[in-house]
Amino acid sequence: MWEIKMVIILLTMELMDVGCNTLGKAAMAKGMSSFIFTTYTHGIAFFFLIPLAFLFHRKTPSPHIGVAMIFRLFLLGVLCCGCSMFLFIGIRYSSPTLASAMNNLSPAFTFIMGIIFRMEVLNMRAQSSLLKSLGTLVSIGGAFIVTLYQGMPIYIFSSSPTQFSLLNANETQPNWALGGLYLFGSCIFLSLTYITKTWIARDFHSEILITMISFFFETIVAAIVTFLAEDDTSVWTPSISIVWIAILFGALEVGVVNTVQTWACGKKGPLFVAMFKPLQMIIAVVMGVSFLGDILHLGSLIGGTVIAIGFYTVMKGKAEEESEKEVVESRLAYSSEEEDSASHKEPLLRNNVNV
Repeated sequence: MWEIKMVIILLTMELMDVGCNTLGKAAMAKGMSSFIFTTYTHGIAFFFLIPLAFLFHRKTPSPHIGVAMIFRLFLLGVLCCGCSMFLFIGIRYSSPTLASAMNNLSPAFTFIMGIIFRMEVLNMRAQSSLLKSLGTLVSIGGAFIVTLYQGMPIYIFSSSPTQFSLLNANETQPNWALGGLYLFGSCIFLSLTYITKTWIARDFHSEILITMISFFFETIVAAIVTFLAEDDTSVWTPSISIVWIAILFGALEVGVVNTVQTWACGKKGPLFVAMFKPLQMIIAVVMGVSFLGDILHLGSLIGGTVIAIGFYTVMKGKAEEESEKEVVESRLAYSSEEEDSASHKEPLLRNNVNV
C-alpha cells in the first residue's frame, strides 16, 4: 500500500513539473528572462521553506550540519542551478514537449552515473544488467532522434492553435537543435542532482533542510549568473501578470518537488525517482497542444516512442535485479537460521555425551 502511495506522489510531482515548464514557456514568450525565473523561483521557495523547517523541527531536533555536509549542500545547489537554467533556456528555444521528451534520458544517465558512483551494480552475465544497458543505449538513440529530426507536424486537436492558448506559435522562433542541446545538458545535471540527493539524504535525515539550504546556495549562484548574463536591469522587475503567476507557481513547484524527490531518493535510490520522468511526455503533449498552441512533430513522436521503449527496458531490468536480490537475501536468511539452529543444538549433544 505504501509503495502505491509513493508512486502516486511521484506522479503528481511530474504533473507539477510539466505545469511549471508550461507556465514558464508562456512567461518567457512575454519577455521573461530564463535566468530571472530561476533566481526568483528558488529565492522565493527558500523563504517559504524557512517557517516549514522551523515547524518540522520544533519537536524533532535537526541533524548536525558539519563542514563536509555544507560542501555537499553547496554542490547540490550548484547542480540544481545548472539543471534549472539549462532547462528553461532549452524550453525558450524549443518547447515544454521537447523538454519532457528529453527528460526521458534521465533514467539512462542516472543508471550510468549510479554505476560510476557505485549506487548501481553492473554484471554483464546477469540478464537484469543486460536489459538496463540495452535500455540505456536505446534511450540515448531516441534522444538524438528528438533533437536532430523535427519532421512533419501532426495536428491533434485542430489545424491551428486555439483562441484559448496562452501564446501563439508565431510569437516565438524556436531553434529546435539548440534547444535540444540545452535540454540534453539539463538531463545530465538532473541525473547528477539525483545522485547527490541520494548521497546527502542517506546521511542527513531532513529533506526540508536539505532543500532549503541547497536553495540558499542556488539562489546566490543564480543571481550572480543573472547579473553577468543580463545587461538590462528592467528584467528584475517583471510587470506582466503571467510572469508573476509563473514565478509564484514555479516557487511552489520547486519547493515541493525537490523536497519530495529528496525523500524518495533517500528511500528508494536515484534510479527509482528518475524512472518517472518519461511519463512527462504524455502530460506535456496534452498541455502543450491544449494551452500553448504547440504542434506535435513526427520526430518528437518517433523519438519519444524509442525513448519510452528504452525506459521500460531499463525498468524491467531493474525489476529483475530487485527479484534477484530478494532471492539471495532469502537464501542468506535461511542459511543463517540453519546455522543458528545447529549452534543451539550442539551444546545439548555435548552435555548428553558428558553425562
